[in-house]
Amino acid sequence: MTGALLRRLAGRAPGGEMIVALLTVLSYPVMLVTAMVPVGVAFVVAAAVSYLGDHYLHRRGSYLLVRMGKARLGLTIRFAIRQLLLVLLLARTEVAGDTVFYAAMVAFLIFYGLQAPHTAMVMVLRRKRRLPIATRNIDLSTLPVPNGAPRWLTHRAVEKVLHTEVPTFVGLLAVAATGSSAWGYAGMAVTLVLAIGYMVTLLAFFRASKLPPPPERTMAWFDEWLRTYRPEVALYFSGSKDSAYQANMWLETMENLSARPIVILRERAILARLATTSVPVVCVPSAVDLMNMDLSTLRVGLYPANVGKNLHLLRVPTMKHVFIGHGDSDKIASINPYAKAYDEVWTAGRAGRDRYALADVGVRDEDIVEVGRPQLAPITPARGGLPQGRIPTILYAPTWEGWTDDPGNTSLLLAGENIIGRLLRSERPVRVLYKPHPFTGTRNRVAGVVHERIVAMIERAAAERAADPRFAEEARRTAADRAQAQATLRRIEEERPGVVTTALWDDASVSRDSLTPADQAAVEQRRAREWNEAYWRSQGWWEHRIITGPEPLLFDCFNESDALVSDISSVVSDWIASGKPYAVTDSAGLGEEEFKRQNTAVRAAVILTNDAARLDELVTAVSVPGADTLAGDRAELKRYLLGPDEPTSLERFDTAVRALARRAEARNLALGETGSTGAAVVPAP
Repeated sequence: MTGALLRRLAGRAPGGEMIVALLTVLSYPVMLVTAMVPVGVAFVVAAAVSYLGDHYLHRRGSYLLVRMGKARLGLTIRFAIRQLLLVLLLARTEVAGDTVFYAAMVAFLIFYGLQAPHTAMVMVLRRKRRLPIATRNIDLSTLPVPNGAPRWLTHRAVEKVLHTEVPTFVGLLAVAATGSSAWGYAGMAVTLVLAIGYMVTLLAFFRASKLPPPPERTMAWFDEWLRTYRPEVALYFSGSKDSAYQANMWLETMENLSARPIVILRERAILARLATTSVPVVCVPSAVDLMNMDLSTLRVGLYPANVGKNLHLLRVPTMKHVFIGHGDSDKIASINPYAKAYDEVWTAGRAGRDRYALADVGVRDEDIVEVGRPQLAPITPARGGLPQGRIPTILYAPTWEGWTDDPGNTSLLLAGENIIGRLLRSERPVRVLYKPHPFTGTRNRVAGVVHERIVAMIERAAAERAADPRFAEEARRTAADRAQAQATLRRIEEERPGVVTTALWDDASVSRDSLTPADQAAVEQRRAREWNEAYWRSQGWWEHRIITGPEPLLFDCFNESDALVSDISSVVSDWIASGKPYAVTDSAGLGEEEFKRQNTAVRAAVILTNDAARLDELVTAVSVPGADTLAGDRAELKRYLLGPDEPTSLERFDTAVRALARRAEARNLALGETGSTGAAVVPAP
């Protein structure tokens, strides 16, 4: 409605949503003008646009609704303004002064008077339906948890109750058009019946028989479950919703351990984003609840991240605590002094041990165990040269800007456009895959702007390549196969379950019903493989791609690429498992010798300055047979960073878990602290 509002609506949003949002906002000044004139038909059209626009944006879950709220044009305000404009329309017609005109204003006041108790009821009901814990793969049938209100009654409840005013709105428009007050009174009556009926329906679910057990009983039940299941090793994680990937990367490893596993989360937002797993999962938001749990059978705690809430489990003396991290790199995070709070620190290879020794942050050498990186198993090794007639694929995967302004955090700011420009203009043609870190631009807006410029560069280059005769013929030849792959992608997307898989949508019911079928993980893995294969076939092997969503996964991009350009991050360390050529940018300008001295993972890389002048060396290494002079260095570095290929990383990881569990058990027996239920000693291999 104002320039300021339109500016606030601006941002990264799908074009369709932006158009609908603008039409919705602009419908209000149109209603104002048509009410003043008055022009009834035009007013009705504008009102319909406002209703339909709101409905569309809510169905899409558009973030533009949040922007509207911040601009003080939230949903309730939009409804109130529309109703005031209707009153203005009536005031400009012969209806003004009639009893129905004043009745309408009273009806709107009563309508908004009902909003507060309705909202309070929904909030209280949701709180009463929320257990102190949220679970997955834990049978709650003996708790028990009764069915709550159906989702249609509580989901988007404010939006739904506000729409009960539609009969009044339509009835008053009919009054303005026909002059008959009966339409207005009928609409008001229907609105009041709907609003009050909504609240009465909600009241039925406040009965004790419809509510889950109280928190004290729930926690007592869960303690009994723990004593029955007797978990021995816990993956403990806390973080923001965007950091869920740090926990997800360890789920498959947890499933394959010989000890009984459990996943302990602290935020419900993480649970909602947790990948499919067969491991029992419990989310415990309250520190008091966690610290009062019977964790006497746990012997090993695994921590993927250094966060303050780790303290709530670190305080348990009857178990051993291990920092396993969420990636192995030369970043400062990999030598955080926080690590000395743990009993052990597990690294991928010898490089991690040496890194802590050089940093001298208080982590003792005897407390470091080299276990490899079990997550790297899906990465395929380098293929023996390019297929006939193909061009190499180079992946640019910069990390994000980080929490500080250190220029060495990411290459995106100072070198990103140079890297992409040189790849796109290379004399030896290459295909570019661009996959930025999901946090890009979240702290430094400039990084987001650079990202958008890089996207524009790649899109222009893709359009030019589509018209290039060298690739146009190949495009025609493979058109049918690509169309088939695109159809496969659409089918898989349609077959995927939606976000909501149950008609019941409350915390307790979701926990009760979240039992992963035994074959679900295998089914999802097969579907993921099929999706990934179809994705890469759906576009030409010569076409540049911008990959910003959760799929394809980073490792899938690794397997599709012949070379990598990145920064100091775990991306580089993981890439080394492939044995393929790579380049790393010295964005801080340390110089090649110092850069390699400080960062182990770059010792077999082509080192780039911010102008990316040496990028041709990387292109040559993957384009010309025999030109890859760093292959031997990469093989040696792989052993140093990731450890030996045999025994497998998973075997080494499992052995380390069992060894540490025996240490914890020995300590507890010596001090007589086995807990009220005792705990089984993990057998030696």
